[in-house]
Amino acid sequence: MQRPQYIGTAAFVHDKSGKNDMTDAALIDVTATPKVNLIGLSREQMEAYFATLGEKKFRAGQVMKWIHQQGITEFSEMTNLAKSLRVKLEQFAEVRPPKVTHKHFSADGTRKWIIEVAPNAMVEAVLIPDGERKTLCVSSQVGCALDCSFCSTGKQGFMRDLTPAEIIGQVWIANRSYLDDGEFSGRNADGELTRTRAITNVVMMGMGEPLLNLDAVLPAMSLMLDDFAYGLSKRRVTLSTSGVVPMMDKFTQAIDVSLAVSLHAPNDELRNELVPINKKYPLSELMAACKRWLVHHQGSEVGRRRVTMEYVMLAGVNDQPEHAAQLIELLRDVPSKINLIPFNPFPHAPYGSTPRPQIIEFQNQLIRAGYTCTIRTTRGDDIDAACGQLVGQVKDRTRRAERWQAQTRSNEIIRV
Repeated sequence: MQRPQYIGTAAFVHDKSGKNDMTDAALIDVTATPKVNLIGLSREQMEAYFATLGEKKFRAGQVMKWIHQQGITEFSEMTNLAKSLRVKLEQFAEVRPPKVTHKHFSADGTRKWIIEVAPNAMVEAVLIPDGERKTLCVSSQVGCALDCSFCSTGKQGFMRDLTPAEIIGQVWIANRSYLDDGEFSGRNADGELTRTRAITNVVMMGMGEPLLNLDAVLPAMSLMLDDFAYGLSKRRVTLSTSGVVPMMDKFTQAIDVSLAVSLHAPNDELRNELVPINKKYPLSELMAACKRWLVHHQGSEVGRRRVTMEYVMLAGVNDQPEHAAQLIELLRDVPSKINLIPFNPFPHAPYGSTPRPQIIEFQNQLIRAGYTCTIRTTRGDDIDAACGQLVGQVKDRTRRAERWQAQTRSNEIIRV
């Protein structure tokens, strides 16, 4: 059998229209090992790959459904493919999800997976059930290049970006977990399992800053939306950013999903402490970028699209009535919904948790001003799966973790 020479990889080119396209730069030599891992390829890339095999494009959709909807990794089990195609795929390709090293299931139904992507490199993904809603929190980097003062992930430092396969692989793992539980209702005419949707929402709020790994995040998110993969609505896929303003504009042009901002402070002085990237992109620039996102995506949904503002409640730091008043003024011209997050302490954290009655009063002040404001229910804290608690395992390239550990040993962890 003659081996095809080139296939499309998971690299994307984003033009000014926001469309994804493939170029010669996105070609790799398949004569080299290892085999091509199909799990991270978008529909366009999968179709391009099947064309190199001399197959019709619809085969790409069939294989995508087997991988992402049925959780199948063995080509021999893809029974609606011709035997000759299955043999060909066995020779040149593979379906290799990330390796799960540990899994923890909380008493409240939360599930956490610790995923090894390389030696000394682990990330975490968390699935939070709430009735019929199942929200998966997905990581985008090993560690985080930013250093938000209240987040345990940031204290681990940064190792590397995740690939599209490693990002969408977290969705595959969670989906397969429910499939293994037998949560399906039967089979269709092609012999495929039919079942209720295991994952209803995905939020890019795990380890890392997604906009600093946009080239991998975009193809992964396209698979989340694709009807041949996970088929989620754009309203049910959310990217959360600390405010990397130039990349926010690229994201705005490239894909239509929901946007959340890790705000956490209503003024620049305080946000410089809590979210240090604010020193580079202050609140005035961040709010302007949010407005550009809203204008671009309103379309026929004028007045309906909003930016979710995430606001962690830190005792005596950002939880006073004057902070609520400043927040009301800051967001006056930015259609928003505000999500108040009780702080989840981690070892040597320099902050305490705001008492719940005070959080409720803060919420009421925002509601009286006309804002939609919710309080996030803490889930999975018994397995360290709550917001801000994800740490994974990071071979730190920044030495931030080393400095943090030295501070903890010398009892220097105080508010700056």
